[in-house]
Amino acid sequence: MRAVIQRVLRASVEIDSKARASIATGLLVLLGIEDADTQEDIEWLSAKIINLRIFDDEQGVMNLSVKEVGGDVLLVSQFTLHASTKKGNRPSYIRASKPDIAIPVYERMIAQLEKDLDKAIQTGVFGADMKVELLNDGPVTIVIDTKSKE
Repeated sequence: MRAVIQRVLRASVEIDSKARASIATGLLVLLGIEDADTQEDIEWLSAKIINLRIFDDEQGVMNLSVKEVGGDVLLVSQFTLHASTKKGNRPSYIRASKPDIAIPVYERMIAQLEKDLDKAIQTGVFGADMKVELLNDGPVTIVIDTKSKE
């Protein structure tokens, strides 16, 4: 599993010119799923996302998690995070899971994030053509791959 985590002042998803989801202060998480991803990956990544200390404390030091600041999470599936650009100029997405595998993993990730955050999260729609808008705060952007645990 690969995630791009962005600390945001606001983020939203629009599908077919209609608002789907939006958050204020929190995290926009773009998530790429591959066939090798397991429940262990889901639990590890969810805990890492919820507990990342990337929000400022009273001294302006990144020392607080999204949970500690009462922030929200917007999770958006993005198969292109598993793009391979090794050969030629057209990315290959062979490592990205097909919907029959990815959708159940995505749904389990939503459930795990909600459990760990202790509240509902916002989401995009798996496989939809989405317009994602965000105001990155910092900017703070973290990339995590569960296979390398970094």
